[in-house]
Amino acid sequence: MQPEDIDFQKYLQETEQYQKVRPVSVFINEIEERLKNPKPENKCFMPWSAAEMSFHFRPGEVTVYAGSNGGGKSLITGQIALSLIKQNQKICIASFEMKPMKTIGRMLRQFTGEDLENPLIKDKAIHFKDALNKFEKFTNDKLWLYDQQGTITPNQVIAVTRYCVVELGIQHMFIDSLMKCMKAEDDYNAQKSFVDELTSIARDHNAHIHLVHHIRKLGNQELMPSKTDLKGTGAVADQVDNVLLMHRNKKKEHDLSQGKEVSDDVCDAYLMCEKQRNGEHEEWYQLWYHRESQQFIDTPHGQVMVFEDGGRF
Repeated sequence: MQPEDIDFQKYLQETEQYQKVRPVSVFINEIEERLKNPKPENKCFMPWSAAEMSFHFRPGEVTVYAGSNGGGKSLITGQIALSLIKQNQKICIASFEMKPMKTIGRMLRQFTGEDLENPLIKDKAIHFKDALNKFEKFTNDKLWLYDQQGTITPNQVIAVTRYCVVELGIQHMFIDSLMKCMKAEDDYNAQKSFVDELTSIARDHNAHIHLVHHIRKLGNQELMPSKTDLKGTGAVADQVDNVLLMHRNKKKEHDLSQGKEVSDDVCDAYLMCEKQRNGEHEEWYQLWYHRESQQFIDTPHGQVMVFEDGGRF
């Protein structure tokens, strides 16, 4: 949570423009230094093995996650946030869809790999306390939440984002969602301006911004969406670096509800990379939903992810 007496107004405006005007020699020197002393790219990974080599979260970029209502966007971003913490990244979540307690509850369930409210758990109070202690240790100095209820304006979100990356050293800012920051869904200029500001903050401060968005209602829930189905202006997909679409396999759900046999090899959801500006791959990742942990995993009947050991997944 953030202190209540922060003056976000001073973080609304970017630094003076004259500081951005530099001679070409500065860039030449930077290029020469990079060639002489190459540094490994500071990129982060998704938590699924299928995506390890084909998609990365890079500093200075913006990623949009889009999908239908109830499509799993908040669950998948919560799991990704946990995986980034495991990679020693500092995270802030600004959710205007859920209160912080709800967000933490979901992430705690994903972190432990079990439903802590299950009445079958023995010594429930002790078990719950132990889980909380482990979660607190895992997230200590790595996870912040912006506790804002009620209305929010684009300028407020911009100011909070800039404050987080400048003052707190946040490396990954999650904003859920774009439409909650807008007064009207058809205010395309406001959407374009807002996303443009976010891309500037990410670029200027070497942070990664994760923006949750919605898609239009499709004629059939089983239809696979594309990046052209994002709500609002097409400039959102144009401006950001990466577009990931989260799609529940409604056909599988409908078939199962009708008593039809469905192979275990048929996935429960697709995470579709529809744009990766600085990568070479745009792939669709098949995921299976583990209900008890609310995690998405790589394979049917696979093991849930373990976060607290600090190693790779």
